[in-house]
This record gives sequence, structure tokens and C-alpha cells, in this order.
Amino acid sequence: MKFSLFKVVIIAAGYFISSVSLSQSEDNVVEVDSNDIGGLVRGQSGVEAGVWVIAETSDLQTGFRKIVVTDELGNFLIPDLPSAVYDVWVRGYGLVDSPKVKIQPGQIVNLTALQAVTQQDAAQYYPSNYWYSLLEVPPKSDFPGTGPSGNGIATGLISQLHWIGQMKAGAVGGGCTVCHQLGNKATREIPVGLGDFESTIDAWDRRVQSGQAGASMTAAMSRFGRARALEMYADWTDRISAGEVPPQPPRPQGVERNLVITQWDWADWKGFVHDTISTDKRNPTLNPYGLVYGVQEFSTPDLNILDPVSNTLTRLTAPVRDSDTPFMNPQIVFQPSPHNGEEVVWSGKASLHNPMMDHLGRVWITHTIRAPQTPDFCRKGSDHPSAELFPVERSNRHLSVYDPETESFTLIDTCFGTHHLQIAEDQDNTVWASNPGSPVVGWLNMRLFDETGDEQQSQGWCPFILDTNGNGQQDDYVEPDQQINPDLDKRIDGGSYGIIPHPEDGSVWVAQGYNVPGAIIRLSPGANPPNTCLAEVYEPPFENPASSVDGFTPRGIDIDREGLIWTALAGSGHFASFDRSKCSVLNGPTATGQHCAEGWTLYETPGPHFKNVDYSGSADMLYYNWVDQFDTLGLGRNIPIATGTGSDSLLVLQPNGEFLTLRVPYPMGFSTRGVDGRIDDTDAGWKGRGLWANYAIHAPWHTEGGKGTTSKAVKFQMRPHPLAK
Repeated sequence: MKFSLFKVVIIAAGYFISSVSLSQSEDNVVEVDSNDIGGLVRGQSGVEAGVWVIAETSDLQTGFRKIVVTDELGNFLIPDLPSAVYDVWVRGYGLVDSPKVKIQPGQIVNLTALQAVTQQDAAQYYPSNYWYSLLEVPPKSDFPGTGPSGNGIATGLISQLHWIGQMKAGAVGGGCTVCHQLGNKATREIPVGLGDFESTIDAWDRRVQSGQAGASMTAAMSRFGRARALEMYADWTDRISAGEVPPQPPRPQGVERNLVITQWDWADWKGFVHDTISTDKRNPTLNPYGLVYGVQEFSTPDLNILDPVSNTLTRLTAPVRDSDTPFMNPQIVFQPSPHNGEEVVWSGKASLHNPMMDHLGRVWITHTIRAPQTPDFCRKGSDHPSAELFPVERSNRHLSVYDPETESFTLIDTCFGTHHLQIAEDQDNTVWASNPGSPVVGWLNMRLFDETGDEQQSQGWCPFILDTNGNGQQDDYVEPDQQINPDLDKRIDGGSYGIIPHPEDGSVWVAQGYNVPGAIIRLSPGANPPNTCLAEVYEPPFENPASSVDGFTPRGIDIDREGLIWTALAGSGHFASFDRSKCSVLNGPTATGQHCAEGWTLYETPGPHFKNVDYSGSADMLYYNWVDQFDTLGLGRNIPIATGTGSDSLLVLQPNGEFLTLRVPYPMGFSTRGVDGRIDDTDAGWKGRGLWANYAIHAPWHTEGGKGTTSKAVKFQMRPHPLAK
């Protein structure tokens, strides 16, 4: 089909019938099938290119919506809609939402875009990172912090970059944007119902004490230097209240206009669904058109199961093994919440966090099953090989596996804590697990566990031991707080958020992003783990004369099929690759982090930076990242993707070094933790491929729509052009 002419017929209740000719040729028209909605968007200045058209319905078992982008002539086509009545409207930068039109699939409709009257009206639709960029962070000259009796900045924040790191990724306790999309309407304004205060500083002081998270928010504020941080956030709110607005983001351009977004509501308004899985990362053709799984972390610990073909949802509550398993969050409201009062919203014990699918279609989950104290086989005096090397007394999350055939959970006690998990491409299908606050990284031999059911003998763990004496083997070591001894190795605290096994060489890489600059760590298990485990540590270049760019706090981590490591630098706002083959030094007494700046390449992510900040990066928070190893999105193999957690988007890094911003414009607040890609049908073109992500934030009532808004499963697909069916 050629696209020189589009004829639009309006068929909708309350509208007249007309046609609009956009070319002198009469050969071609916008065509819709019985399950499509198509048409034209015009504004007061003509056709509107690069704006979103949203179709939403509540007629199905789950809340459902599809979103597309208009082409350069203002035309749109929303494909493959289930039978229902839809509200259809236009949203775009520089506009305010158009009136909603009720329409059924199989029809064509004109939509009128509404120009925003003021900059403040237009800015209500901007992503949160644009608003967050209006913060005025303390100037470089105010660092290092000298404490409450000095400049009010915490003494641990030795530079402006350390302050920004705390604003975003934070310490192990978490930074601000780890839990919230700072800059959205719910956070940039003082909520109604909070109370009456003499100043905005007092209002901010009270708001960070609200609800079950009040204690942790208060602690996070104190890590800045409480008074100084409250002053900064209050000034931000005051300036916004007085009319200050961020710059307007660019509308979708080029390939970005080919995006089709589909959403399904799942969970309830309390449910924070942390992650989503649809297939085996190692084989994305597994489970075609099958069920999609998401796990709830804080509230009722449910496994959400979506059938995207029938648009139906099932929820199963995950069990715990022991009755003394503690609640994930303290069952106390620090101060009444303006949204939920004194209600205890989060009441889950199982604390599900990260699901991954294996080659049999089972779903493996990081899952709390008992109290933190470990059983005897984990501790000193045990004959377990890992306990003999490095005994473990506490672990805060463990493992489970859900079998769709039996609809049952198998609970697996682990001495090591778990947070994220990945399954290796080895004969044992080894399950590797990260843990942020743990000095070890652990694994479960899936093959052995399936054969024997023995959770003790199937698991192991290693501390992070650097080969600082350079002899290529694990030796006695000095502790993390001790100076390097050239005759010994050195243990580091490690800690790991993201984790990924190398597809070929047997190593495992983790991201340790809870401080500045943070690091990625390579763990080689060796021939006889744990006694042959050795680690290598690589920090992003930070105050390093070999690099002109400072990067910090790697959080997510993934690998491409060539072995190149990719990590999202949550604090600095970069997407980074690391090529170990470029390093001239891998071990020895100097291999302590900043020794391989040449292995790093940093890409500044889109969007503005904070006021009065001149270093490379952006105000966006990059919670995690993923590599599309098998072309599940249709943009090529080995394409790295970062989660634009503060920008309502997935950020796709193209081979030319430029980013595509795949924005989710509605409801505002898309803040995904991870990405998953599945190929349903290799012969079905774009319709047989897609990425799956979760739409969720710790407080779902902070997203657009407020209380009652739920977490969502989101599917991203890329058409060959904006009108492809």
C-alpha cells in the first residue's frame, strides 16, 4: 500500500460524517479491519504528528488499553483490539487531553487535539524526570559535607555527585527514586490532606514521615543532612507552585512513532508488582502466546498470572514455610498517610521479588520463606563446603519455583540471600542469585535439585575474594577493612543488586550500586567452588584522570551474545558498556576498581540534568537494564535497553549511539523494574514479537489516577510504520 492519501470518515456518536483529503491522488485510504480503530488527528494549526492516541476500556475482565503514535500526517491506526467499547482520545506534548470519544473497533474517527493555553497546562503531561531536573542541588563549593554544626550536609557526602547519588540510587537503604518517581504530581506538590503548616519545609518534614514507609523515608532524608535536604525539596515545591516549569520534551520521532503499547491491569490498588516474566531468557520462543507472570512484593504476596489472549487474570497467594516468617514491612504507620490514613497497606510475608522462567516453563522466584536466621547447615561447624569457607548466619530472601502444570509452589531454603536471579546456560541450569546486603553470591544446581530434591547439597555460595597477590588461585585473605597485603588475597564486601551469568565462560557478573561510584564484579567459580572462587572488581570511571566522564552507581546488569557487559548507572544517568578484553590489568595489588577505565564506554541518557550541575549524565533514574539478545523487539540482536524509571520509558540504545525513547504516556507514572522479551511466532512479523515490562511503583496511588490505580503488565511492539496492521 502507498501512503500518499488518507481519507478519514468520522463515525462516532455525537459527531458528523465528513472526509478529509490530504493528497491529490484517490488511490489509497486509511483502512481498518473489524478489530482496528483508525483516523486523523488535527489541531488548531493543522495535523498533529507524533502525538499519542489512547484507546481504553473497562469492558474486559482486566482494565485494558492500547496506545499508538500519529505519523507525520497526523494519521493513526490502533490495531487488534478486543471487542469492547473504548474511550479514545489524544495526548501529546504542547497539548492538553482531548475529549474522550466512545467508539467500537472497525470504525474510523477524526480527533481534535487541544492546544495547551499555558506552559503550566502543557507541563502537566511531562515525565517526572523533567520536573525533577528543576531541583537546585547544593553547589560544588558546599562539599564535602561538614555535618549539622557546619554546612548541614552529611559528612559522608564528599562531593556534589555523592549528593546526587543519594537523591537517586542511594545507599543500601535506598535513594529517593528507587521507591518513587520523584517529580510526578504526587511528589512535586504537597498532598491535600497532609495538614496545615507554617512553611513548605515543615510540610516536607511531615510528608516523609507518612505511612508504613515513614521510618525509611526519614532515614533516607537524614543521610543527606536532614535540614539541608528538606530545604532543597521545599524550595523545589515552592518554585513549581509559583509557576516554574521544565523544558518541553520532544515528541516521538522517526522509529519511535512505530510503537504500539498494550496494557492490562493486574493486582489491586495496594499491589506493588515488582517484575514480570513471559519466557526463558535463554530461549525467547518458549511459551508462545502463553501466560505472563508478575510477582507482588509488599502487599498480599501474590503471583499474578495474565492470559494475554483471553485478557483474563488469575492471582495466587504464595506460601511461606515457617509461621515465624516476619512481614516484609514493619506493621506500623509512622505518621498517618494523606492517602491511606493509618491503614496498614503492606502486609505480605513472602516478599516475592524477581521471577524467571526455566526451560520447562516453570517460574523461579526470589521468595522469603522463613525468618532471617539461617539453619545449622549454613553456619560455622557445618560440613557444607561453602559454610566451611564462609559461614552465613542470616539470609532475608530465599527461593521458590512455581509449576504451572501442578499449580503449586516448591519452597527452597537458601543460606544466601536472594534478590534477583538468573539461570545459566550450563548443563546444570544453575540458578544464580544476587543479594544487595550480603557478602556472598549464591547458586542452586537446578539439575541436582530436580533429581534429588536436596536443597542443602544443591546449593553453594562464595564470598568476593580478589586475587590481589596475582597468583591465579584463592589464598588466605585480608578482610575488607584491612590494607592490601601483597602476599595475600583480599575479601571485599561485595553486595550485589543485578546479576547475569556469562553465556560461555562460566563467570557471573553482578552490579554493586549502593554507593558512589559503585562497581561491577566478575566472579569466576573455578573448577571446585567455593574453594576456587575468585572475583574481579571494576568501578565506573570516577575522578579518574584516564576518563573525562564520571559515572556512578551501576544497578542493573546484562550481557550480549558477544560477552559485552551492559549496566545502567542509576545515579549518574548513563548507560554504560564494559569490555573486559580491553583491560591491561585484571588482578594483583592495583586491581581494586579504577584500574580499567579503558574498558568503559558511557552514554548520556536523554532528558535534562539538574540545575547548577555541569557533569555528564541526566536527571533520569535508570533502575535496571536488559539486552535484547535475540531481536524480540524487532530492532536487531544484542540491542541494549535501559529502564527510564523517571521518564515513563524504555531507552533503546541504537548501534549509532543514539537513543530511542519508547514512552508510555498514560497513565503517567510508568516506572518499570525490568524487561523481558518473547517471540510468539517467528513467521508473524512484528505481531509475533514484543517486550514485556511491568508498570508499578511502591505507592501505586502516586501514579496518574490516584488511589485505585493498579500495577499493569505492558507489552511493547514495533511496527514497520505507524499505520501497519
